[in-house]
Amino acid sequence: MRKSLPACLVLSGLAFAQAEERTSKSYTACLDKAGGITSAMQECIRAELERQDRRLNAAYQALMGSVAEKRRAQLRDAQRKWIAFRDANCGFYYDPEGGSAARLAANECMVTLTAERAHELETLKGQ
Repeated sequence: MRKSLPACLVLSGLAFAQAEERTSKSYTACLDKAGGITSAMQECIRAELERQDRRLNAAYQALMGSVAEKRRAQLRDAQRKWIAFRDANCGFYYDPEGGSAARLAANECMVTLTAERAHELETLKGQ
């Protein structure tokens, strides 16, 4: 499991389990294989963030195509504000004095929040 990641301290119980379900199985396998080596974990995080970002963009585009034209601007504004929130929130986890653990926490935050938002948009599209 990914319990070696410092960012999992940010998530508790059910929230961590849900976030883990939203990320790919290859991400979990990569982190397990990394064996706690920071550079290997960062590479796993980088690859998963790319994967989740593609998923988020696809979900956003699909939802934009399914909402009434008058609501598209509202969705676009909400998404822009969500991105600003994600970036600011995860940026807070990166404490320059926190070393590699803080960098891991900030990057894991990006993965987790991006996966959660992709799931949210996918769910909205399904309604």
